[in-house]
Amino acid sequence: MINKKVNSVSEATKGISDNMTFMLGGFGLSGIPENAIAALVKSGVKGLTCISNNAGVDDFGLGLLLHQKQIKKMVSSYVGENDEFERQMLSGELDVELIPQGTLAERCRAAQAGFPAIFTPAGYGTEVAEGKETREFDGKMYVLEHAFKADFAFVKAWKGDAAGNLVFKGTARNFNPCMAGAAKITVAEVEELVPVGELDPNQIHIPGIFVQRIFQGEKYEKRIEQRTVRTRE
Repeated sequence: MINKKVNSVSEATKGISDNMTFMLGGFGLSGIPENAIAALVKSGVKGLTCISNNAGVDDFGLGLLLHQKQIKKMVSSYVGENDEFERQMLSGELDVELIPQGTLAERCRAAQAGFPAIFTPAGYGTEVAEGKETREFDGKMYVLEHAFKADFAFVKAWKGDAAGNLVFKGTARNFNPCMAGAAKITVAEVEELVPVGELDPNQIHIPGIFVQRIFQGEKYEKRIEQRTVRTRE
């Protein structure tokens, strides 16, 4: 069994440099790789292309990279709750590619499976399809979308073992599973790192073959993006 455990986030992110493309799991603030993002901020790397459903909030998650002007392009499905993301997009400071959410997920999954492209009906007849190949299947029009090409994928899981097997918890099982193995190097950070053999094989969501490096993260904040409470009756 190959031991993929590394002892720190700095060791896990070894090899990152300017102008790389990164996949980052999460949805809103749920299941984001907090430690890996913090390492990117600390490293000072610039000119990054980030593939993520959204960019977190202004002072947390990918919003930290945006504030430091480390991201040159965001590939996302929506702007979300990040005012700085919106400001940079509207001012032209940031290159933004907005993609239908399902297409974003499938382009990750295509890269994970080794497929060069997919055909999807989403976006046909809109600006999304401009300049792209379209084809008819069984009387319905589809748009050709290429699989993503990324240098690193950073994913967050609840539990993992030294072989890279991952278990997600709750809504953190969002874009993380389809990004694992979809880049040249997949780095998984987990809340709990256990010895090989401790995880129930029937409960593993992502097998270790998709992961190159794994480490136990720390100091997770797990913020709530929009806290909504019911008024007292």
